[in-house]
Amino acid sequence: MNVTRGFTGRDRVRRPGLPPGQYDAGDDWPVLSAEVTPDLSADAWTFRVDGLVEQARTWTWDEAHALPGSGYEGDIHCVTGWSKFGVRFGGVSLDTFLDAVRPQASATHAVAYSHTGYTANLPLADLRGGRAWIAWEYDGRPLAPEHGGPARLVVPHLYFWKSAKWVAGLRILDHDEPGFWEQNGYHERGNPWEEQRYSGD
Repeated sequence: MNVTRGFTGRDRVRRPGLPPGQYDAGDDWPVLSAEVTPDLSADAWTFRVDGLVEQARTWTWDEAHALPGSGYEGDIHCVTGWSKFGVRFGGVSLDTFLDAVRPQASATHAVAYSHTGYTANLPLADLRGGRAWIAWEYDGRPLAPEHGGPARLVVPHLYFWKSAKWVAGLRILDHDEPGFWEQNGYHERGNPWEEQRYSGD
């Protein structure tokens, strides 16, 4: 596991809008990864949605960038305790990709997977309705590799381990299938406002 010094926090300053058990990271964006940061160029990046869909599809970097742009402005929360306020991600709404493949009526969940092999499970409802993005910009600049660039999943209403770095695709399922951290004791959903950090919370 790769961890920056910011992972442990500093002076824990409370502010309105913090979920329980979180602290304001301020200008810091701690880096925490289960894997080594890959050497993945934009030209080599692809994003695929398959499984229980009417028509599976893969997008290249250029094809994804040709889709209508969308972004997220707000806060993000890490299960390790830090929260970052006023972040800005740019990319494409995940709704755009899902609308193109048309999930089947029986679909209930998705497994997001990375170019590195990392996985995270999510209810499909948490990825719909303008709640999730494929992002390649942060604060108006290309997303840095250590933060998931060239592109990552962003699901800001859940703990950030659900926002898979270096995202490669989604596999749509009719059941829940635990991902990397969920298999290692983390909560199946990860709602920060309910402190769903670990299995049983």
